[in-house]
Amino acid sequence: MIRNILLVAGREFHQVVQLKSFWLTLLLIPAALALGPILGERLEDRDPMKVMMIDRAGGTARTALEQRFAVEHDREVLAALSRYVRRHGLEKADPQAPWAAHDRWYTPVDVAAFRAAGGVDAAIASIDRVKAEDTPAFEADPPRYAFVAPPASLAAAQGPQLQAAVDRALEADDSTTDHADLVVLVGSQYPADPTVRLWANERPDTDFVTSLQDTLTADLRQRLLTDGGMSAQAAAAVQAAAPAIAVTTPPPGGGGKEAMLVRSIVPLALAYILMMGLMLSGSWMLQGSIEERSKKLLESILACITPEELMYGKLLGALAIGLSMLAVWLGTGAVVAFATHGAIADLIRPALAPVTSPGAIATLIFFFIAGYIAISIVFVAIGAMADTMSEAQGFLMPVLLAILLPVTFLMQAIIAGNSGPMVQVLTWVPIWTPFAVLARLGMGIPTAELIGAGVVLTAFIALEVIFLGRLFRASLLAQGQKPGLKMLMERLRPTTE
Repeated sequence: MIRNILLVAGREFHQVVQLKSFWLTLLLIPAALALGPILGERLEDRDPMKVMMIDRAGGTARTALEQRFAVEHDREVLAALSRYVRRHGLEKADPQAPWAAHDRWYTPVDVAAFRAAGGVDAAIASIDRVKAEDTPAFEADPPRYAFVAPPASLAAAQGPQLQAAVDRALEADDSTTDHADLVVLVGSQYPADPTVRLWANERPDTDFVTSLQDTLTADLRQRLLTDGGMSAQAAAAVQAAAPAIAVTTPPPGGGGKEAMLVRSIVPLALAYILMMGLMLSGSWMLQGSIEERSKKLLESILACITPEELMYGKLLGALAIGLSMLAVWLGTGAVVAFATHGAIADLIRPALAPVTSPGAIATLIFFFIAGYIAISIVFVAIGAMADTMSEAQGFLMPVLLAILLPVTFLMQAIIAGNSGPMVQVLTWVPIWTPFAVLARLGMGIPTAELIGAGVVLTAFIALEVIFLGRLFRASLLAQGQKPGLKMLMERLRPTTE
């Protein structure tokens, strides 16, 4: 009996492996993992936005705005450098440097100290002396904005000519010196008329508008304070006064909600792989069953083996297909993840935490295999009832919708950190139990609930084997008979010898 089951399973596996769609599907995820970082880097726009600022009031607005963005960029570089140092444990490179402190919001004073020490180049030189050879190099992002001088025709334009000159600058090729992404005009009557015009070739970033408004507001207040009799130095001191905020942050992936999301990456991926594998192998299984009927092979097969051996062999073949896809996809993902340094590597360690203990591994294996068997039995029964692929699709679509829609909502709930009634219900309904348990491993699931769901799922599979086994056996040779509900119920009854 076992030999016959293995022969059928091997035939099913070999039949699917010969399909081009199997190999395209199998290689799709590895190709996406390999090409994703390359395409992401190529498609990322790292060029700074060009800003033309025209200050006809003869003030210091342009200089102040340039300094504002320069400080913000240095603060971002300092924060990124601090995360890099914390990630790789490189604080010993210079314990007194601002980037060696992680629990603070970097102030202009910190930025000034960072610049005085030589900036990012000096920091990297210090880090290179202590970092390991396999530690990736730090790469600072370029500034988001670059200030360029406006052409003379734009700087002196008035009225309708001003709008035309601005349009020419916004529409010019970005490789030319006359191109601008943003044009800012401070009028000659400023600050009596505090209106400042801003043109953009697309919706301007909120941070640019906010920084522009903050800078000009500080300039206005400086003027009001000095006009009221305060010295320029005192007014500047009042404007610069700000609290130093100490911010305590967890290590990468260590925050509450962030940690839960990171820990759910692998369990959710396994639930998704189970869903995708079942959809694909179910389609291939139905295609094979239809071909057996159309080519009159069933009679020859059943002359050598029993219907039960045929059913068990098909289930084992489907499971082998699913496990092979799982092994290739997870193996490729692990290789890409561990070969990648930086933020991705930081996510891998906490993401693997829920699935590294012996109990978690046993849970993953059991519910993945049990889920595959539970759903594959349904596909096997459909393949036995259908004579054509269109007829099989008619049976298959309601089943897939009944499975996929709740599972989709389940994954969305897990990502949102919701473990409410819907998640609890899906955990105890056998057809959705494997997906729910796999997806919930990152959030944590009580042992009693885990064992109970496993027992219910096992009992459900046993009932499936009994009843759908009867349906499979009764439908094998009933070719050309489209079963109605009454006939299906009769086929589910035990046969009398």
